[in-house]
This record gives sequence, structure tokens and C-alpha cells, in this order.
Amino acid sequence: MNLGIEIGGTKLQVVAGEGTTLVKQYRYTVDKARGAAGILAHIEEAIGQLAEPVQAVGVGFGGPVDTQTGRIATSHQIEGWSGFSLTDWLRQRTSADRIRVENDANVAALGEALYGAGRTFRQVFYVTLGSGVGGGMVIDGQIYHGMPPGETEIGHIRLDKSGKTLESACSGWAVDNEIRRALADLSTDSILKKLVGPAETGEARFLRAAFDQGDPTARQIFERIADDLAFALSHVVHLLHPEVIVLGGGLSLTGEPLRAAVEKALPAYIMGAFQPGPAIRLAELGENTVPIGALNL
Repeated sequence: MNLGIEIGGTKLQVVAGEGTTLVKQYRYTVDKARGAAGILAHIEEAIGQLAEPVQAVGVGFGGPVDTQTGRIATSHQIEGWSGFSLTDWLRQRTSADRIRVENDANVAALGEALYGAGRTFRQVFYVTLGSGVGGGMVIDGQIYHGMPPGETEIGHIRLDKSGKTLESACSGWAVDNEIRRALADLSTDSILKKLVGPAETGEARFLRAAFDQGDPTARQIFERIADDLAFALSHVVHLLHPEVIVLGGGLSLTGEPLRAAVEKALPAYIMGAFQPGPAIRLAELGENTVPIGALNL
């Protein structure tokens, strides 16, 4: 039995299976207050429920890792991970002789390249717009690696010299905060304000519905997100020139309006020889992108 593990800033998933077939699936909400210890406790709990021995483990971790040793460099969301040897910890708790730890965006890129929106392309760049913003590159079915502890960290690309990064502008948390600030100035008849209602977190999930109903504030926020994302992706195009860019993560669930807006904005930021730019696709594997990628490491 193969085990796939997704360790993120807000959720933990542990799956067992092969290919795209998941025979067991466990999902937990990450408690930031418990830090890494809380996540490890949940993983141990899930492993304890498996009836068959684990032959191989693949992990997608939300942060930079040393893929050669399986040691975590750091987590930008959860305390307690810096320097932790996840490979050693997993080896002590499973019978697996093959354990591989990767950045979660790399793992998601692999899943989408093999079984999702990138399966018909040779060079696939994946960007995840979730609690953070990450990226991964897959070429001919293999994850591209730079020097440890990481590569293709698109979330940390600067959008200007002030220190504004793609993650600070386009992560789910950033968009939540932007909507929250906008609501303070909106009238009571605002569509977006009515949809958000009393919600105090996760405001971005109402953006698509407000956009579809013609809310001008939602449209403005969509256009801002797409423009910043397209600008950041222009650097990916100039450096790596992938055949396709796949948009994933929670914010990508806003769907076609975001994909179309990025596709429209991107050409203005790339040189003429690269026009019209790579195909822009939405991730197809949903919340199983990282677990499926992890199973196939």
C-alpha cells in the first residue's frame, strides 16, 4: 500500500492507494496553536488505522524542504517544523522502504501533470493559490529541482521594490483581508456585502457568486488579482517558458472568470517572441491534487 500525505497551512490529508485510486482518505483541520506536533499526531493516528503495511510514502509539504534528506527547512504558516527530519520520523512509524518528501506545490504539479490539466503537455508549471502561494515545474513527468531547499517559489516573487510579493497580494488570506477592507466602505445594498454577511473568515469564497451577479467591487478585486498574478507569471514564462500554466489551490475554485482574466492579462507582460504565451488551465484534481501527486512520487 502506498501512502500520500498533504501537509498544508490549514488542512492535512492522508490517503492510501495507487495512481488516482484512493482506498482510504483522512482529512484534518490544522490547529495552528498545536503547531507541527498536532499535525504529526494526526498523521500517526491515520497510519494506525491502516490494515495493510505501508510500502512507500510520498509527502507534499507546505514550505521549502531538502528533498535529498527529507528534512524540513521551514513552514511559513505553522510553528515547529524548522530542521525537522520528516523522513526519519515516518520511517520509525511505517514499514516503508521508500519515503520521499517534497514541497506541496511540486507534488501538486506532478499530480496535475500526470493525471490533471497538464497531462497532454510536456512542460507544466503549476501555481497554487491557497493559504500561501507556491509553484512547481514538471518536465516530461519529472519534477524540476534546483539546489536544496527549494525552487520555483513564485509566491515570493516581488511585484515591486516595496517588498510586495505575489503571496502578500494573491493568497487566500490576502484576498480575504482585501474583501474585509472593502466591505467597510460598501453600502448595505452591495451584493458582495450581502453574500459575505456575518462571515469573519474565508470571505474570498463569496467572490465568484458576487462576480456572477455583476457586483462591481467583486469585478474590481478579480481584475486586480488576475493582473498581479499575470505579472508574476510573466517571469515564469521568460525564465522557463512552459507549455501550460495550471492554476490550483482554493482561490482557483473561483473558476473560469479568474482563468480567463489571467489569460487576457498575461500577453501584455511577455515579450513578442513568446506571444501569445502558454495555455492557461484550471487544475482538474481539486482537493486531491496534492494527495494524488504524493501517491505518485
